[in-house]
Amino acid sequence: MLAVAVLLALLAAVANASASVLQRRAAVEEPYEEGGSGGAAPAVRRFARLLRRPYWLAGAALLAVAGLLQAGALAVGSLSLVQPLLATELLFTLLVGGVVFRRRPGLWTWLAFVALAAGLAVFLLAAAPGAGKPTAPPRAWLLGGGGALGLVVLLVIAARPTKGAPRAALFGLASAVCFATTAALLKEAVGRLGHGPAAMFTHWSPYATAGAGLVAFLLLQSALGAGSLTASQPALTLGDALTSVVLGWVLFAEAIHLGWRMLPEAIGIALIGAGSIGLARAPTVGREWDARSRGGKETRRRLHRTQP
Repeated sequence: MLAVAVLLALLAAVANASASVLQRRAAVEEPYEEGGSGGAAPAVRRFARLLRRPYWLAGAALLAVAGLLQAGALAVGSLSLVQPLLATELLFTLLVGGVVFRRRPGLWTWLAFVALAAGLAVFLLAAAPGAGKPTAPPRAWLLGGGGALGLVVLLVIAARPTKGAPRAALFGLASAVCFATTAALLKEAVGRLGHGPAAMFTHWSPYATAGAGLVAFLLLQSALGAGSLTASQPALTLGDALTSVVLGWVLFAEAIHLGWRMLPEAIGIALIGAGSIGLARAPTVGREWDARSRGGKETRRRLHRTQP
């Protein structure tokens, strides 16, 4: 089951990365209206046009596939294993984005790639997360869920008076805690599926999963709007992985090895953080390609207009 969980988690990361790149490709081809009156109407019209873009539709389909793959991984594997593996989405975004937008990563980007991959490997091999239980008792959810909710509230309160990189990092960490909680709720839901669909859909966990996922998405938008991806991405990547380890232990009795293994675990975490920062600065992951693509298109249009 361990190999199946790893495979499904990696496939989910590939699907997420591909969806992000494809939908970004569609967004590049469908720029915002210039000189409009503002309001919601231009955004609605742009979204309606995006719905007709094959790239956007393919990305939406891949997001659905990614959700199913993540659910499958959580059904057979531990939360402490699956969520850190989903951090490889950054690596796959680099590869897929480089192919789609025809941008070759530089030396420092490849070094960041290696650092993140090596950090994940070192951390997971040293921690060796255990399987744990498929579902959690209500008392554990009061402790784990209440603690996660309280932490998110504190982070949002702390972020409000700040600006720039600190605000992005705090909102990024709050989003990461929400994403980890969403994954824990999803694991609870699929864990009850073994007793039949009725046992899952009559339980509160599927609906809490949707609610937590929506909050996580909104917090992520706040993080991305507050500052650069370089400021928020390390908090997102590390926060999701570490919160998942804690929730896996509190909720599902998943165990990780401590003692002398804390040293390689700390080294792995440091490498993940360094790799996240490096990849966030990469044009493919940092999404600088879209500005260049739009700039290139606008230049070609101007040249075309000036030609006799």
